[in-house]
Amino acid sequence: MLASATALSAVTFGLTAPAAHAATPLNYVALGDSYSAGSGVLPVDLSSPLCLRSLANYPRVIASRTGARLTDVTCGAAQTKDFTASQYPGVPPQVAALGPDTELVTLTIGGNDNGTFVNAMTACGTAGLLSGGKGSPCKDRYGSGFVDQIETNTYPALKAALRSVRDKAPGARVAALGYPWIMPPTADPSCFAKLPVASGDVPYLRDIQARLNAAVERAARETGATFVDFSEVSEGHDACKPGGTRWIEPLLFGTSLVPVHPNALGESRMARHTMDTLGLG
Repeated sequence: MLASATALSAVTFGLTAPAAHAATPLNYVALGDSYSAGSGVLPVDLSSPLCLRSLANYPRVIASRTGARLTDVTCGAAQTKDFTASQYPGVPPQVAALGPDTELVTLTIGGNDNGTFVNAMTACGTAGLLSGGKGSPCKDRYGSGFVDQIETNTYPALKAALRSVRDKAPGARVAALGYPWIMPPTADPSCFAKLPVASGDVPYLRDIQARLNAAVERAARETGATFVDFSEVSEGHDACKPGGTRWIEPLLFGTSLVPVHPNALGESRMARHTMDTLGLG
């Protein structure tokens, strides 16, 4: 009986004894522009005020949910060139944060190259106001210009930026995120006060964003990175939707300090979908 009890005790101890070593936190580096930085979402990271980086951006959410050890060098207004050159005085090139021990890299980049987002939204918003929301004045004026710049300039720059990441962190898993939808598929008349884009230019702007996301996806595939696609999960969460549903704030009458950017809900959902895509958490 004593022998049996001793044996049972030994088996029970063997089943319940804790592991000898705790799991090592994932070494995670976050790169990218204002969609990565969460610009406009409070609270602000005061360690780099020029970058308008949020303490609630999607990299912080991913790190908090996975226990990863995060180095966050995301920066508002970043372009692909800022991966390998200083964006502001005292702000190192983003890839300087990478090293052979980096295990995970996330990034959202490309929307600021050629001023694509700013120029397209400004041009189409101005044209929409002048036309009273009728027709497609922005498309009529600019045609394929924005898309041509994406194909000619942004796409090769994306590939170069992703290669620079791979050079600095050859063993890392790299996730290149697309941009969640800003515009709905077709015009919503009730949204004109918040996004003053003419009805015919709503699908025009959406197509520009789709072409940018396609360029990111192609560059990711060709450089061995994982593309995180938001085209399905962000549908119905564009800037025209009400608060609590939208992931992106509108140009006017929004709640964020930085319009046409993800709000806190958007950053959280970007984190969730990235984790789902990568099988994290």
